[in-house]
Amino acid sequence: MSTPGLFSLLLPLALLAGHCSYSQRSTVEYLWPNGAPDARGEGTGDRPTLTFYFPEKPNGAAIVICPGGAYRGLANHEGDTIAHWCNTFGVTGIVLRYRHARSGAGYKHPTPLLDAQHSLSLIRSRAGELGVDPARIGILGFSAGGHLAASLGTHFKEKDRSSLDPLTGTSCRPDFMILIYPVITMDSTFSHRGSRESLLGLNPDQGLVDLMSNEKQVTSDSPPAFLVHTTDDQTVPVENSLVMYSALRKAGVRAEMHIFEQGAHGFGLGFGKGAVGTWPELCTTWLKNIGMIP
Repeated sequence: MSTPGLFSLLLPLALLAGHCSYSQRSTVEYLWPNGAPDARGEGTGDRPTLTFYFPEKPNGAAIVICPGGAYRGLANHEGDTIAHWCNTFGVTGIVLRYRHARSGAGYKHPTPLLDAQHSLSLIRSRAGELGVDPARIGILGFSAGGHLAASLGTHFKEKDRSSLDPLTGTSCRPDFMILIYPVITMDSTFSHRGSRESLLGLNPDQGLVDLMSNEKQVTSDSPPAFLVHTTDDQTVPVENSLVMYSALRKAGVRAEMHIFEQGAHGFGLGFGKGAVGTWPELCTTWLKNIGMIP
């Protein structure tokens, strides 16, 4: 495995110093400016947002970022910092702060997926205004946010959409998925219990468990995927990525997976944490290989 390049060493220093200049500008918008469907209140937690980080030299690609947090919170280091990283190679980074079990009055399935589906459709419908290629919009998720990203990559057809979404006529299929230490399955064998309970409740129906076990929902129409996990992850077992990769391979979907021996869970960009810190470079190479960035 190659060692991290100079970029990998300098980016976290710039971010920590608070003077990173990779973004030309950033804006925050409500995902549902006229009020979110299925909202149970009017507080901050009931109003999901999109934070747009635009690069100085955009190449037309965009990535929607879903922070992790076991569907009961949103991890700070898996949001804005990741968008800044996207900007370094010309990609518009968009942080989706979706509703979850501890936001507002508390939200379970299908609300997080509804927010994710609408975010892709909204960005695609405004591609010209945002300077984005509608055929190069991907999704990136960490941990439970990885489950949400994988859910979007397997639940994007018309039958999966809610009638509450006014943009059901605009595709919400991501053009690629980046899944970092993702929760994939809701099966009790090696699911992350906290994410499962927050999303589906304590005793979910088996049909719902199967529906939201994304390895069971992969088809040949699922988008290409890049997966990263560590063997020593004691929070979300590595088997989650393994079963997803196997399902993608069986369906004939392009996929690349990197399993690192060490790194545990929640490493984010991984810089300064050993070999796992090479995943951002590996990911940009993969994005070039699949034609998403120049």
